[in-house]
Order: sequence, then structure tokens, then C-alpha cells
Amino acid sequence: MVLKTSEIRKMDYREKRRALVDLREELMMLYSTQTGGGVSDNPAKAKMLRKQIARILTVINEEKQEKLKNEP
Repeated sequence: MVLKTSEIRKMDYREKRRALVDLREELMMLYSTQTGGGVSDNPAKAKMLRKQIARILTVINEEKQEKLKNEP
């Protein structure tokens, strides 16, 4: 599941946090499989997961900055 930035912006805060937790869990499982000597069927999956996590965090931080900017 690839999340685009426009899709992330449409989510509410809880959905973003849930997606973030899910992606981090998936990344941890992937890392634990790799360190256990397992072979990944998609070696680029870790990079894709890290990018999606970064996208979500970026949107969350942008929204926080915008909220702070609009407060008096």
C-alpha cells in the first residue's frame, strides 16, 4: 500500500497516527526477518516503508507549524 501525500493530507489525525504505527510495525517485522537470516522477497520494501513514514511525519509537522502560525 503506497500512500501519496494528497491521500495523507485527507486523513484525520488519528488515521495518520494509525498508519504511522502500522508502517513502523511492518518495518520492524521486515528488519527482524532480515536479521534472522531470512531473505526478503522485495529488497526495496524497507526503503519504501521509510519514505512513507517520512511522508506522514512531514505532513503532521507541516500541520503543526500551520496551526502554530495561525494562533495569535
